[in-house]
Amino acid sequence: MSHQVTHKQRLREVARLTFGNTASRIYLGLVLAVAVFVAVDTMYVSHDDASLAGVWVFFLAAPTVFAFLIGSSIAGADAGGPAWFVYLALVVSVLVQACALGWFSQLFRGKHRGRSAHPQGT
Repeated sequence: MSHQVTHKQRLREVARLTFGNTASRIYLGLVLAVAVFVAVDTMYVSHDDASLAGVWVFFLAAPTVFAFLIGSSIAGADAGGPAWFVYLALVVSVLVQACALGWFSQLFRGKHRGRSAHPQGT
């Protein structure tokens, strides 16, 4: 039973790091705003040439999205794989980076400020 509690606690910690701090929320909001812009640009704006609006989503998901795309190319997929894989890679990349931002934010903010750097007192 305690083994399940440990997994639940870890999942809560990851969710808190990903969604529960200001840095991650700002990043996720920015990604959402750019994704909405790209969707509106794709569906409602006519262009004489190709629009590069979708590139901004990849810029915000870099560098982890490129690791997924390179991995799929190594596995034998052509041009990043099927569309569903590219979208999934974007979503997972953004979530991984939001979690990393939360972890760095916690690290720099000093979650355990009351604790000594040297527990033995030296």
